[in-house]
Amino acid sequence: MVRYYLAIDIGASSGRHILAHLEDGRMVLEEVHRFPNGMADQDGEKVWDVDELFEQIKAGMKKCGELGKIPASVGIDTWGVDFVLLDREGRRLGNAVAYRDSRTKGMDQEVNRLISGEELYERTGIQKQPYNTIYQLMALKKKNPSLLEQAKKLLMMPDYFHWRLCGRAAAEYTEATTGQLVSPETKDWDYELIDRLGYPREIFQRIVPPGTVLGGLLPEIQKEVGYDCQVAVPASHDTGSAVIAVPGEGENVLYISSGTWSLMGTELLKADCSEESRRRNLTNEGGYDYRFRYLKNIMGLWMVQSVKKEIGEELSFGRICEMAAGCDIKSIVDCNDDRFLAPDNMTGEVQSACRESGQQVPEGIAEVACVIYNSLAKCYAGTVEEISGITGQSYDRIHIVGGGSNAEYLNRLTARETKLPVYAGPAEATAIGNLAAQMIAMGDIPNLKEARACVRRSFEIKIFRD
Repeated sequence: MVRYYLAIDIGASSGRHILAHLEDGRMVLEEVHRFPNGMADQDGEKVWDVDELFEQIKAGMKKCGELGKIPASVGIDTWGVDFVLLDREGRRLGNAVAYRDSRTKGMDQEVNRLISGEELYERTGIQKQPYNTIYQLMALKKKNPSLLEQAKKLLMMPDYFHWRLCGRAAAEYTEATTGQLVSPETKDWDYELIDRLGYPREIFQRIVPPGTVLGGLLPEIQKEVGYDCQVAVPASHDTGSAVIAVPGEGENVLYISSGTWSLMGTELLKADCSEESRRRNLTNEGGYDYRFRYLKNIMGLWMVQSVKKEIGEELSFGRICEMAAGCDIKSIVDCNDDRFLAPDNMTGEVQSACRESGQQVPEGIAEVACVIYNSLAKCYAGTVEEISGITGQSYDRIHIVGGGSNAEYLNRLTARETKLPVYAGPAEATAIGNLAAQMIAMGDIPNLKEARACVRRSFEIKIFRD
């Protein structure tokens, strides 16, 4: 009898339901549902429509039943840092505010009054990002303290959806670490830090590792979707799932999880919370098996996505990539500059950055995209040097997984700039890693090593050399 698993992978622009089963030692995927997502403006905030997202979660689950392919388990992954607050009755308090909202402006200074950046990094190993949960909570404490006073539960985004499915509240480890409030030593909330910042410690739920089976669906959910199944939490931070699906062998593997963000790094068995690591803006996010995703957050294809929306809506990403490959503009921008985080107009921002630095100003989508792709590849090369320098390891290849692995021009540029062969694929890494964690939890795959071997057997991997 075929055993199915369901990964629900929700990104900043869309979500999808991917069904999978094992066949002759290979993972076979089937997309059953896709739906849009995006930030909306509400009450002066950038917010997520979590009720609509949950309706879409159930709609896709229902489709599985209609296909006669009932999953043994379901797991959800999303982006990091964002959360929902619940009151004593389980009612949502306030909006589900998105990480690109401006409420965190200046909150790093407020946090620094209570703890220095150096000590904070030493305690958490997480790079400073203005949108991290630690700063979002400070924004609430300063601007809307009544919400924190009423709150009885804080649930990160995937935790919230799991709770709505099965009624059990838990904080999945990889997602929790993105907030900058978890100790890499204890693998638990840093309650001393939480107390110091003045956040109510009782709102933080018990942390569970990826692969934890929370239990079956609530009766009302069973009735709605037409069946029962287990809620098995994956590495619910999307990058955590994507890294599970990196098809490398051995311990010293360099990867880029390429999508809206480019997350470039390696796996460590012990977090590096050194001052040098902090200065280089590297981070130690929690990973599967309590490994650490030692990586740098790079602005990534968000820049191209924004430009496409502004001046190339009718074009596919593949076509934009082809057009960019035909340009010879040499201008480079700093992809990690905060000016590219949420500009009013990305095209204009790239042009302004080139103009201010005395470089050729790109015109039209092909040239703007060309500048972005070349800038990303340069950034990747610099990051390879940084990670090699700090870890003392040399790397002989880069694995690129996620949607960005389809950007052949960027793959070629990356191979050229880093002087390393690039192994591109699988594109569906996040969903695959989500599914692999569930399969391990349910006993169909024995461990992480075998999961990665299964990925190598199951999916095409293209190689690009300088």
